[in-house]
Amino acid sequence: MLKNFWYALEFADRVGREPRRVTCLGQDFVLYRTEAGAVTCLSDLCVHRGGALSMGTVTGDCITCPYHGWQYDADGVCVRIPANAPERTIPRKARVDAYPTLERHGMIWAYLGDLPEQQRPPIPEIPQWDDPTFRAVEYEMVVDANYERTFENVADASHTPFVHGTAFGNPDKPEIPDFRVRQTDWSAEADIELSPPPPKGLWGLLFRGKPRPEFVTVTNAWYLPNIVKLHVRLPIGDLILYDFNIPLSQDRTLVKILGFRNFFTGGWADANTRKRIEKILLQDRPVVESQRPELLPFDLSDELHVRSDSLQVAYRRRRAQLIKDGWWVGGDDIITGDGPRRTATVIASPGRRDNPELASAWVHKARNGGQPHVSARDPE
Repeated sequence: MLKNFWYALEFADRVGREPRRVTCLGQDFVLYRTEAGAVTCLSDLCVHRGGALSMGTVTGDCITCPYHGWQYDADGVCVRIPANAPERTIPRKARVDAYPTLERHGMIWAYLGDLPEQQRPPIPEIPQWDDPTFRAVEYEMVVDANYERTFENVADASHTPFVHGTAFGNPDKPEIPDFRVRQTDWSAEADIELSPPPPKGLWGLLFRGKPRPEFVTVTNAWYLPNIVKLHVRLPIGDLILYDFNIPLSQDRTLVKILGFRNFFTGGWADANTRKRIEKILLQDRPVVESQRPELLPFDLSDELHVRSDSLQVAYRRRRAQLIKDGWWVGGDDIITGDGPRRTATVIASPGRRDNPELASAWVHKARNGGQPHVSARDPE
């Protein structure tokens, strides 16, 4: 799992004044909106006795722990301890990690890392969100597999004729013509020609009397750390899916999808679009859940690659560089306890870097015993 990236944690329309618990990179967070409507993202763990802040209440811009009433502001600083006498000060350790948060493209994004703002990778652009010619739907599904397996599955065009059969591919013409990968530091995409199956159901109505194309151009793309795009150019219009593969843990992924279409743009067709998206995911899920090894190998040579795997190979090479640079979650990001849940992820927030004088003030420390956090770009 990769840190130091913006992660889309939730659909924006699901986050309001009520605290909402979300999980990413094996860590629990709480989301809520301030009185002005801005979204706050805090670690979902009160530093006092480990209560879940997401079970608490929001008053003004602060969230109150349901256990002992400790209250934290949007920066994660405790501003009230009800049991304290008025003359007692609040300990400086009374704080939780707060993560930079943005609302963009219909999603709530949180920056899970501690790099300064100017060093953070960009949030991918989703131009269809602001395009009135497109209609958007939301869909989600949990897959019992590592997020990199679900991520690569969408980038992989050659599985389509076999996993999806005549629903989305053409088993009679499984060949993938050569294609060129266009890559940046944070993304890669390719235009790939696929032989389409005959259209069925509601969408097939628009094909009546029209010749079936020999090929359709599909754009497969990935955006670090966990987003994949599938753009299918149909004779009736464009279908574009953005998959947000949220790592709940090493072996469970919450796939959230924003699906856009510029045909049948009335609300009456939303259910049919969701049904088609669900059908694709239900075909993929058992195959991805059965893959071995469960985790992507770190060495590129541990799995065999061919020309049609170019997008996945591009990802694995960029991933290897980021691991080398220290962006992989592990080591000092994992703390160990004595209870049934013996390990937990704690991603250091920018507040730890911005306040070096508070380096020893964090109750939930790194595994190295609470020394100042070593960032991905600092020497080991």
